[in-house]
Amino acid sequence: MTSIVPSLLLLLTAVIWGAAFVAQSLGMDHVGPWTFGVARNLLGFLALLPVIAWRRRLPGLRPAAGGARALVAGSLACGLALFAASMAQQVGLQWTSAGLSGFLTANYVLLVPLLGLLVGRPPLRTTWAGVAIALAGLFLISVAPDASLAIGRGEALTLLCALLFAVQILFVDRFAPRVDPIALAAGEFLVSFLAGLPFLLLPSEAARLSAASLRAALPAVAFAGFLSSGVAYTLQIVAQKRTRPAIASLLMSLEAVFAALFGRLFLRQALSPRQVAGCALVFAAVVFVQLAAARATARGT
Repeated sequence: MTSIVPSLLLLLTAVIWGAAFVAQSLGMDHVGPWTFGVARNLLGFLALLPVIAWRRRLPGLRPAAGGARALVAGSLACGLALFAASMAQQVGLQWTSAGLSGFLTANYVLLVPLLGLLVGRPPLRTTWAGVAIALAGLFLISVAPDASLAIGRGEALTLLCALLFAVQILFVDRFAPRVDPIALAAGEFLVSFLAGLPFLLLPSEAARLSAASLRAALPAVAFAGFLSSGVAYTLQIVAQKRTRPAIASLLMSLEAVFAALFGRLFLRQALSPRQVAGCALVFAAVVFVQLAAARATARGT
């Protein structure tokens, strides 16, 4: 892939994830969070099976170098991290606002380069400036001026979610170059689906689970399953084969910008001047880091 293609794929990933916030908001009107998560992961897995079968029939397609063992290890690592992160966020929302949850989750843009230092994947020095600009923008987008920033149970769970999403990004960075990225994405969804099944037995989930509620939630679940999971997470894995994890996390943080834009378009959620300024800051951070990375590549660093 040329250097611009992975960035464009991650940008498309952010667009789809931003739109998925609308689907999640509508779907949760009918079913519980665990039901929604399990259903979307199942659909994401099923959506990729025909793609995997088609790819195996292509002439000249080389098998992945890592083999079955690396695929199983990668699926478990990425799938469990994805499941734990998404559920920590969902449970935390019971005790914190959606806006503050969005900002705290987006702290993975800071945690990815910090964890990268620990595992031998140090970011470019210019990335730190981009992270600071992006976090300022994400704060303006997500947190109302009168919001409380006290760290309670919900906020602590959401910070854990950010850490787990950072771990998932680094797991993808480790395993994506070694295995078939489509198979890794399918394995990630299968593991996340299986991990969520026991939670469907919770009384709060069972009380809302019915054929009628599933039918009502189906359009939103289908969007989240086929596009947000099946397409977007696959694009993440494919693109991260050619992208530094810290830069990938900044590109994916644009989901907050697109979530605000799609919320304005489809849910009639007005954008304040403060949020518009935040969107501009996040875009500026991404452009700055991309240009700095291009210059570093040109110099061979």
